[in-house]
Parts: sequence; structure tokens; C-alpha cells
Amino acid sequence: MLGVAYRWSVSAVLDLHDVTFRRNGVEILHGIDLRVEQGQHWAMLGRNGAGKSTVLGFCAARAHPTAGTVAVLGHQLGRVDVAQIRKHIGHVDPRHRLSTPLTAREVVLTGVTGTIDVPMRWVPTAAQIARADELLAEAGVIAHRDSVWQTMSQGERGRTLIARALIAAPRLLLLDEPTTGLDVAAREQYLATMDRMAAGNPDMTSVLVTHHLEELPTSTTHAVLIADGRVTAAGPVAATLTTEAVTGAFDHPIAVTHDGGRFSARAR
Repeated sequence: MLGVAYRWSVSAVLDLHDVTFRRNGVEILHGIDLRVEQGQHWAMLGRNGAGKSTVLGFCAARAHPTAGTVAVLGHQLGRVDVAQIRKHIGHVDPRHRLSTPLTAREVVLTGVTGTIDVPMRWVPTAAQIARADELLAEAGVIAHRDSVWQTMSQGERGRTLIARALIAAPRLLLLDEPTTGLDVAAREQYLATMDRMAAGNPDMTSVLVTHHLEELPTSTTHAVLIADGRVTAAGPVAATLTTEAVTGAFDHPIAVTHDGGRFSARAR
């Protein structure tokens, strides 16, 4: 991608070209280029404040660039009703703000309506309920389908949110630091769930934002490193997450190892 003449791709699930973004007069993104094709699973990494969450906001059709172009699911932002795009995007955020005592099954069903709570007078169909249970089973939390959200562990909630994101059969799945707050066992269960979901949905595309290489599922196909609002490396995951590239993006000497499809990093 880097150093290659840009070509607009109408087939890309995500296509960001020369994207600049300013907030309160301060430029925080500087000419971002990123192209994600169908069926690819990207990891976006960088230090705190690098600009990852801002880029993810464009991917979710929740923000517009100050300059440059962003196309999501083949539609350029600013020329399309973003509400229509968002119907085809699943979003997994561990900071899911839920105050009402919904069960895990009900939380998954809110993915059908795209709401936080179950809408008044809305009744799911038998097929939707069956699909919710099927996804809870795939996520490994079917035993908790009747558990109230507030009583569930962080790991159980995280896997339930994957099921919630998938019930609407999204073309694009966005995961914003999904392993935040998980212990080692819960993290490994979560990553195994993500790998199963990727295998079971071969046409779906995903973008995962994280700070930690250890939190990348084995299904990750590509990666992009962002530092100070710029893309410093992007492409196939094994060729991108190298010791040299990660050291540069995090501005610290970091040794990267890759074994059995999993990455790890430690200071040199």
C-alpha cells in the first residue's frame, strides 16, 4: 500500500484516501490511506493518542474527515445516508452502556434493532430468538442466555457483544479494544470465539483496534500501524508486525515474535 500510486477501489469494504482530521483547530490525522477488502481481518495498533479511535469512527460512518475521502461499503461519506450504512456494520465495544437489567439473550436481540435497550412494543420473532441462541452458543455463552447483564463477568459480556454484533449479519465488524479488562483466561476464550466467528462467516470483514500484539486472534490477516496520526506500516500481518516496524510505531525498542499464529512483544 505504501509507496504505491493510489487507486480508488469501489469493491473495497473500507477505502480511506489522504484523510486529514482536525479537532478544535488541531490536526490529529495527517493523510491516512487505508484499504480493506472483503473477507480480510485487520488489526489496527498504535500508542495511546495515535489516532486509532478517530480512524475507527470513520470506519463506523460516525464521523467525517476534514479533508480526503472515506468510502464505507462502497459509499462515500458525505454522499450517502449514513444510517443506511450503519445497518450493515457490527460494533463491539466493551464499554457498552447498559443500565436496564436485560438478559444476555435480550442484549443480543438489541443487535436486530440497533438500540441499547429493547424498544417498547417490539417483539422479536421466533426465528430471531433462535438465531440469538445460536450465536450465544457459537460464542460459548449459551449457558448464560438468561443471566442478567449486570451479573455477568466482563469476559461473558464481551462474547455476548460479539453475538449481538453478528445477529444483524453485518458485512463489516468493528472491535474497539474488545479485551479491555479481561483476565488471561477470559482473553483466550474471547480470542477463540473471534477465530470461530471468522471461520463461520467467511465473507465478513473486520477491523480490530488494540494496543497489544498478544490480543490478536490467529484469524488476523492484515495489520496497520499508526503513530502520531500517520500510517507507518500496513499490509499482510506477518510482514507488517515486525520488530523494526513496531519499534518505530511505539517509539520504543520492542522485540516481536510470531509463533503458532500468535504474536507477542517485549522490550528489548
